[in-house]
Amino acid sequence: MTRWWKRSLAAQFIGFMLLALVISQALAFLISWDERDKALRAAAKGEFFSRTASLARLLESLPAPLRQDVLLASGTGYSRFWISAGDPADADQWRTVAVAHLAEPLPNVPASRRNWKLSKDLPAKLGYEPGLFAAANASDDWTTLTSGAWSLPHPAKFLYFDQTNGMGLAVRLSDGSWLNSAYHKVMPSTLWNTQSLFSLGITAIVLSIIGVFTANRITRPLRGLASAAEALGRGETVEKLPESGPDDIRQTAEAFNRMQSRLHRFVEDRMRMLAAISHDLRTPLTSLRLRAEFVSDPDVQQRMLATIDEIQTMTEATLAFARGEATVEETRTIELNALVGSLCDDLAELGQNVEFSEGAKINYRCRPEGLRRAIRNLVENAVRYGGEARVHLFHTPTTIDIVVEDDGPGIPENATEQVFAPFFRLEQSRSRETGGVGLGLSIARAIVRHHGGDIVLSQNRPAQKWPGLRASVSLPKVMSG
Repeated sequence: MTRWWKRSLAAQFIGFMLLALVISQALAFLISWDERDKALRAAAKGEFFSRTASLARLLESLPAPLRQDVLLASGTGYSRFWISAGDPADADQWRTVAVAHLAEPLPNVPASRRNWKLSKDLPAKLGYEPGLFAAANASDDWTTLTSGAWSLPHPAKFLYFDQTNGMGLAVRLSDGSWLNSAYHKVMPSTLWNTQSLFSLGITAIVLSIIGVFTANRITRPLRGLASAAEALGRGETVEKLPESGPDDIRQTAEAFNRMQSRLHRFVEDRMRMLAAISHDLRTPLTSLRLRAEFVSDPDVQQRMLATIDEIQTMTEATLAFARGEATVEETRTIELNALVGSLCDDLAELGQNVEFSEGAKINYRCRPEGLRRAIRNLVENAVRYGGEARVHLFHTPTTIDIVVEDDGPGIPENATEQVFAPFFRLEQSRSRETGGVGLGLSIARAIVRHHGGDIVLSQNRPAQKWPGLRASVSLPKVMSG
């Protein structure tokens, strides 16, 4: 999970969006909760006053025998109404009577809508005691309602009980009796109720869908840029990236296209200059050869011609290298085992001692002629200096390795990097008489590095007198098809 989070821009984008959503919703709930609670209590109080006023008007128009029935019919799961003969002056006593009335079940109220918190059947079971509700506001007395808060001309007074969960109202009727009304309902105190969680979930789903599309729109050109950069690093010809989209993406594509053009121009100029120098050296070398023919001393003449021949060979090799670098070969998918196997078979038919261990089929995207040239150079070197070459392929977690081994004298460990320098030759085991001009390994490594890999030389059997040589061509697996 952590690895997916670190590697996926879409996951991070959605995660941060959801985190911002949760934080913003939590802050909004905290800020608005107090206002919401006040609004709910004010609405409940207003409805309670309005209901009591309406009932008072109705009772004024009814004969006394019908009032009790109307009072019972007006009761709800959270409110009760009753008439007292005298003024309920004692607030604490009135609260006790109100809790008792609220605890009595009404015949016309379904059991599911009863105020179970004040029911006589459950106080002991749930740990509630009606007397505690009556005593919660013992220090608070009646508050006489003014005309601004009370709509009727009848005198009325108000109080709270059970903190602010319960409300009481006493209204004097025209006959001197008092209409008493009690209301009790506990407001929900949790922030995360079903409605808020459902709303948060729907919002999170919508934001996640938007986040997926947004992240894909951002990462699509980035994936194209990564693929183009990888292909360019392997020496492939890459089409220009589309220079469109938001400014940041467009500027990145433009910078990549400019970089690609500069790199191609630099490489072409370098190859063109190298080829021109090698070509132009032919004229003075020919002139020197003609002048050497007029030298009277045969020994001096022979040494001069040998030196001129060596320079001529190096010049021709450099020119060939420049031509090969300047040639753009198409990148395509080939079967790597078949490529290496056919090369080994061709060399074996020419009488060279080459052994190839065939492995599993490997489809690989490369420039086959260039890669074949690099491997051929390594195999021919192994046969020339070790008498035989053993070739095989194997996988590592990140690369495909082509290994060429021999049992020859090998190369000193301190020279395994020097031999890749152009025109570098070992005087003992790889002298001028048995070798070339010293460009073979340079060309081979250049080809492999253009494929995104490298060539590493090491001793095959370090403890032996003749340690042999192990040449490993490591190619990145990301190129495999």
